[in-house]
Amino acid sequence: TWSWLKTSFTGALEVMIEMKNQDVKFSKDTYVLAFAVCYKLNSPESFKICTTLREEALIKGEVLSRRASCFAVALALNQNQPAKALSIFSQIMKPESIICTNLNIMIHVQSNMLKALIEILKDATEGNLSRFVKKHVFSEEVLVKVREKVKHVPALLAKFDELYGKLHVNGQVTTYSLDALLCHTPRDVKSHMGLLNKRTVSRRTFQPLSQSLWAE
Repeated sequence: TWSWLKTSFTGALEVMIEMKNQDVKFSKDTYVLAFAVCYKLNSPESFKICTTLREEALIKGEVLSRRASCFAVALALNQNQPAKALSIFSQIMKPESIICTNLNIMIHVQSNMLKALIEILKDATEGNLSRFVKKHVFSEEVLVKVREKVKHVPALLAKFDELYGKLHVNGQVTTYSLDALLCHTPRDVKSHMGLLNKRTVSRRTFQPLSQSLWAE
Protein backbone atom coordinates (compact mmCIF):
# COMPACT_ATOMS: atom_id res chain seq x y z
CA THR A 1 0.00 0.00 0.00
CA TRP A 2 1.02 3.62 -0.50
CA SER A 3 1.17 4.36 3.24
CA TRP A 4 3.75 1.61 3.72
CA LEU A 5 5.73 2.74 0.68
CA LYS A 6 5.61 6.35 1.82
CA THR A 7 6.97 5.33 5.22
CA SER A 8 9.76 3.38 3.52
CA PHE A 9 10.62 6.26 1.18
CA THR A 10 10.59 8.73 4.06
CA GLY A 11 12.86 6.49 6.09
CA ALA A 12 15.28 6.14 3.19
CA LEU A 13 15.36 9.89 2.69
CA GLU A 14 16.03 10.48 6.38
CA VAL A 15 19.00 8.12 6.21
CA MET A 16 20.42 9.98 3.21
CA ILE A 17 19.91 13.36 4.87
CA GLU A 18 21.77 12.06 7.91
CA MET A 19 24.56 10.85 5.61
CA LYS A 20 24.79 14.37 4.22
CA ASN A 21 24.84 15.84 7.72
CA GLN A 22 27.74 13.51 8.53
CA ASP A 23 29.56 14.73 5.38
CA VAL A 24 29.37 11.32 3.75
CA LYS A 25 30.21 11.76 0.07
CA PHE A 26 27.38 10.75 -2.23
CA SER A 27 28.16 8.57 -5.22
CA LYS A 28 26.33 9.05 -8.53
CA ASP A 29 24.05 6.15 -7.64
CA THR A 30 23.27 7.65 -4.23
CA TYR A 31 22.10 10.84 -5.92
CA VAL A 32 19.92 8.78 -8.25
CA LEU A 33 18.37 7.03 -5.25
CA ALA A 34 17.91 10.28 -3.32
CA PHE A 35 16.23 12.07 -6.23
CA ALA A 36 14.11 9.01 -7.02
CA VAL A 37 12.86 8.88 -3.43
CA CYS A 38 12.09 12.61 -3.51
CA TYR A 39 10.25 12.10 -6.81
CA LYS A 40 8.17 9.26 -5.37
CA LEU A 41 7.28 11.25 -2.24
CA ASN A 42 6.26 14.14 -4.52
CA SER A 43 5.73 16.77 -1.86
CA PRO A 44 6.83 20.40 -1.48
CA GLU A 45 9.25 19.22 1.20
CA SER A 46 10.80 16.48 -0.94
CA PHE A 47 11.07 18.95 -3.82
CA LYS A 48 12.93 21.36 -1.55
CA ILE A 49 15.26 18.59 -0.37
CA CYS A 50 15.94 17.47 -3.94
CA THR A 51 16.64 21.04 -5.02
CA THR A 52 19.00 21.61 -2.09
CA LEU A 53 20.90 18.36 -2.67
CA ARG A 54 21.25 19.15 -6.35
CA GLU A 55 22.45 22.70 -5.80
CA GLU A 56 24.98 21.58 -3.18
CA ALA A 57 26.29 18.93 -5.56
CA LEU A 58 26.73 21.46 -8.37
CA ILE A 59 28.47 23.93 -6.06
CA LYS A 60 30.94 21.19 -5.13
CA GLY A 61 31.55 20.49 -8.80
CA GLU A 62 30.03 17.02 -8.67
CA VAL A 63 28.66 15.64 -11.93
CA LEU A 64 25.11 14.36 -11.63
CA SER A 65 24.03 11.56 -13.91
CA ARG A 66 21.34 12.04 -16.52
CA ARG A 67 19.16 9.58 -14.62
CA ALA A 68 19.36 11.60 -11.41
CA SER A 69 18.60 14.82 -13.27
CA CYS A 70 15.58 13.21 -14.94
CA PHE A 71 14.07 12.41 -11.55
CA ALA A 72 14.65 16.03 -10.50
CA VAL A 73 12.96 17.31 -13.68
CA ALA A 74 10.00 14.97 -13.22
CA LEU A 75 9.59 16.05 -9.60
CA ALA A 76 9.64 19.72 -10.60
CA LEU A 77 6.93 19.01 -13.18
CA ASN A 78 4.83 17.14 -10.63
CA GLN A 79 5.15 20.14 -8.33
CA ASN A 80 3.98 22.42 -11.17
CA GLN A 81 7.35 24.13 -11.47
CA PRO A 82 7.95 24.05 -15.25
CA ALA A 83 10.53 26.86 -15.15
CA LYS A 84 12.60 24.90 -12.64
CA ALA A 85 12.12 21.74 -14.66
CA LEU A 86 13.36 23.52 -17.79
CA SER A 87 16.36 24.91 -15.92
CA ILE A 88 17.39 21.43 -14.75
CA PHE A 89 16.65 19.86 -18.13
CA SER A 90 18.79 22.42 -19.96
CA GLN A 91 21.82 21.22 -18.00
CA ILE A 92 21.43 17.55 -18.94
CA MET A 93 24.21 16.34 -21.18
CA LYS A 94 23.02 14.36 -24.20
CA PRO A 95 19.25 14.55 -23.59
CA GLU A 96 18.44 12.04 -26.34
CA SER A 97 17.01 9.26 -24.20
CA ILE A 98 13.36 8.24 -24.32
CA ILE A 99 12.88 9.67 -20.81
CA CYS A 100 14.40 13.03 -21.78
CA THR A 101 12.28 13.13 -24.93
CA ASN A 102 9.09 12.73 -22.93
CA LEU A 103 10.15 15.06 -20.13
CA ASN A 104 10.88 17.72 -22.74
CA ILE A 105 7.36 17.29 -24.11
CA MET A 106 5.88 17.66 -20.62
CA ILE A 107 7.92 20.81 -20.02
CA HIS A 108 6.44 22.28 -23.20
CA VAL A 109 2.94 21.20 -22.16
CA GLN A 110 3.17 22.82 -18.73
CA SER A 111 4.87 25.92 -20.14
CA ASN A 112 2.16 26.34 -22.80
CA MET A 113 4.79 26.30 -25.56
CA LEU A 114 2.31 24.64 -27.89
CA LYS A 115 3.64 25.65 -31.31
CA ALA A 116 7.15 24.58 -30.36
CA LEU A 117 5.65 21.36 -29.03
CA ILE A 118 4.02 20.56 -32.37
CA GLU A 119 7.32 21.31 -34.12
CA ILE A 120 9.11 18.79 -31.89
CA LEU A 121 6.59 16.10 -32.83
CA LYS A 122 6.83 17.09 -36.50
CA ASP A 123 10.63 16.84 -36.43
CA ALA A 124 10.34 13.45 -34.73
CA THR A 125 8.18 12.03 -37.51
CA GLU A 126 10.42 13.45 -40.23
CA GLY A 127 13.60 12.34 -38.51
CA ASN A 128 12.35 8.79 -38.82
CA LEU A 129 12.87 8.98 -42.58
CA SER A 130 16.63 8.70 -42.12
CA ARG A 131 18.15 5.48 -40.87
CA PHE A 132 21.06 7.49 -39.47
CA VAL A 133 18.84 9.39 -37.03
CA LYS A 134 17.71 7.65 -33.86
CA LYS A 135 13.95 7.88 -33.77
CA HIS A 136 12.25 9.40 -30.76
CA VAL A 137 9.67 7.35 -28.90
CA PHE A 138 6.79 8.96 -27.03
CA SER A 139 4.68 7.70 -24.16
CA GLU A 140 1.00 7.34 -25.00
CA GLU A 141 0.24 8.92 -21.63
CA VAL A 142 2.30 11.99 -22.54
CA LEU A 143 0.69 12.29 -25.97
CA VAL A 144 -2.76 12.18 -24.36
CA LYS A 145 -1.73 15.17 -22.24
CA VAL A 146 -0.53 16.97 -25.36
CA ARG A 147 -3.88 16.43 -27.05
CA GLU A 148 -5.71 17.65 -23.96
CA LYS A 149 -3.62 20.81 -24.09
CA VAL A 150 -4.15 21.60 -27.78
CA LYS A 151 -7.77 20.49 -28.12
CA HIS A 152 -9.08 24.06 -27.88
CA VAL A 153 -6.84 25.28 -30.71
CA PRO A 154 -8.35 23.77 -33.89
CA ALA A 155 -5.30 24.30 -36.12
CA LEU A 156 -2.92 22.74 -33.60
CA LEU A 157 -5.33 19.92 -32.82
CA ALA A 158 -5.63 18.98 -36.49
CA LYS A 159 -1.85 19.00 -36.86
CA PHE A 160 -1.40 16.98 -33.68
CA ASP A 161 -3.87 14.31 -34.79
CA GLU A 162 -2.01 14.02 -38.09
CA LEU A 163 1.35 13.67 -36.33
CA TYR A 164 -0.11 11.30 -33.74
CA GLY A 165 -1.17 8.97 -36.54
CA LYS A 166 2.28 9.12 -38.14
CA LEU A 167 4.00 8.38 -34.83
CA HIS A 168 1.88 5.26 -34.40
CA VAL A 169 2.55 4.11 -37.96
CA ASN A 170 6.28 4.65 -37.44
CA GLY A 171 6.26 2.65 -34.20
CA GLN A 172 7.23 5.69 -32.16
CA VAL A 173 4.64 5.32 -29.40
CA THR A 174 5.01 3.22 -26.27
CA THR A 175 2.33 2.21 -23.79
CA TYR A 176 4.75 2.72 -20.91
CA SER A 177 3.88 5.67 -18.69
CA LEU A 178 6.46 8.34 -17.91
CA ASP A 179 6.67 7.00 -14.37
CA ALA A 180 7.34 3.48 -15.66
CA LEU A 181 10.08 4.79 -17.95
CA LEU A 182 11.66 6.75 -15.11
CA CYS A 183 11.64 3.84 -12.68
CA HIS A 184 12.79 1.21 -15.16
CA THR A 185 15.90 -0.58 -13.88
CA PRO A 186 18.78 -0.28 -16.37
CA ARG A 187 19.96 -3.55 -17.91
CA ASP A 188 23.42 -3.39 -16.33
CA VAL A 189 21.91 -3.02 -12.86
CA LYS A 190 19.65 -5.99 -13.52
CA SER A 191 22.65 -8.08 -14.53
CA HIS A 192 24.42 -7.18 -11.30
CA MET A 193 21.33 -8.13 -9.34
CA GLY A 194 21.20 -11.40 -11.23
CA LEU A 195 24.78 -12.16 -10.27
CA LEU A 196 24.02 -11.34 -6.66
CA ASN A 197 20.97 -13.57 -6.68
CA LYS A 198 22.90 -16.42 -8.25
CA ARG A 199 25.60 -16.30 -5.63
CA THR A 200 23.77 -18.13 -2.87
CA VAL A 201 26.73 -20.24 -1.75
CA SER A 202 29.66 -18.88 0.23
CA ARG A 203 32.91 -19.08 -1.72
CA ARG A 204 34.83 -19.67 1.50
CA THR A 205 32.73 -22.25 3.35
CA PHE A 206 30.63 -23.62 0.46
CA GLN A 207 27.61 -23.33 2.76
CA PRO A 208 24.46 -21.44 1.81
CA LEU A 209 25.27 -17.76 2.30
CA SER A 210 22.61 -17.30 4.97
CA GLN A 211 24.13 -20.10 7.08
CA SER A 212 27.66 -18.91 6.42
CA LEU A 213 26.88 -15.38 7.57
CA TRP A 214 25.25 -16.64 10.75
CA ALA A 215 28.28 -18.84 11.41
CA GLU A 216 30.58 -15.85 11.07
